[in-house]
Amino acid sequence: MDFASNYSEERLSSQVLTKQASALEAWVRLLRGHASATRELSAQLVADHGLTINDYECLLHLSRAEEGRMRRVDLAEQLLLTASGVTRLLDGLERAGFVERASCASDRRVTYAVLTAAGREKLGEASESHIAGVHTFFEERFTSEELLQLASLLERLPEAGGPSAADCSP
Repeated sequence: MDFASNYSEERLSSQVLTKQASALEAWVRLLRGHASATRELSAQLVADHGLTINDYECLLHLSRAEEGRMRRVDLAEQLLLTASGVTRLLDGLERAGFVERASCASDRRVTYAVLTAAGREKLGEASESHIAGVHTFFEERFTSEELLQLASLLERLPEAGGPSAADCSP
């Protein structure tokens, strides 16, 4: 092997290692940034409205769903929770009067989470301050141009929670 080909192989190997290290660093920073944002925004929601970030996200998903209701399995998928995790979440929201459970008339195995009027009202109260909190969290760290660039870069990542399964009639 001559010097040129050996040098090229070493350089290529170094570039691969650098790309792997960069990917790992990006992954760690993404996880830490997500954890930091979630912790800060959740603490604000709890202090101001008595809702965790998961409570808020659940109410938000239900508010966007047709008739304010979703199958529990679809809700779990959208919230990135296990079946037992979404059950615990819904238990608390149901006790607070923000969510009700409804059965499916055509399939007894299916249950729905249904947003109540109180849940919709609570979401409305919490949304204004939560959106302001999100804005502040990012505004303190990034310029408007950087936020556009960040949003553009993150668009390349696949979204979790694919399309919802077929619905059954209530």
